[in-house]
Amino acid sequence: MSTAIQTLIDGPAGPLEIAFQQPATAATALALICHPHPVHGGTMDNKVVQTLAKAFLELGYATMRFNFRGVGKSAGSFDEGIGETEDAAAALAWARAQVSPSLPLIAAGFSFGCFVQSRLLPRSQPQQLVLVGPAVSRFQLAEVPKDTLVVHGEEDDVVPLDAVMTWARPQGLPVTVFPGTGHFFHGRLTELKAVVKRNCRL
Repeated sequence: MSTAIQTLIDGPAGPLEIAFQQPATAATALALICHPHPVHGGTMDNKVVQTLAKAFLELGYATMRFNFRGVGKSAGSFDEGIGETEDAAAALAWARAQVSPSLPLIAAGFSFGCFVQSRLLPRSQPQQLVLVGPAVSRFQLAEVPKDTLVVHGEEDDVVPLDAVMTWARPQGLPVTVFPGTGHFFHGRLTELKAVVKRNCRL
């Protein structure tokens, strides 16, 4: 049986709501997952975020989801990604304290969460970065590692696929495109989980 902890930890803006889960056997990696835009209803219980967490748990990794400041029981208010990066750093530090410090890290984000993970990169230095529906048309994402897994819907009406290709092209970055799929991967979450599992075996 896997073990799940949903609690409040000390965050940079006050209490930070987290959901941490360990696999039934000793974790072989740690996955930090960042949710979509707080102002537009994004939470750690978003279906894509939960799908990412399930994929990583099935691979035998410990998973950390959390609510950015001002979401759910997390204190504070939206801070344009700046404070949210500190929230992510606090969640990561807490999760790291629960597992072996030598475990490799997977940093995953959905939409706005991709922007936060890109800002945290210099500090987190993950072994694998996973960006689903990266909000490159709304936020300035830094250059990312060449082995980053980028997944996007062909018919994304929030972040146009063209914008993602324009961002990825100068980096020579492959993009996995789900045909006929929108921003939230409705009806395609099972396939999304399979793609993540296939590409994130450390």
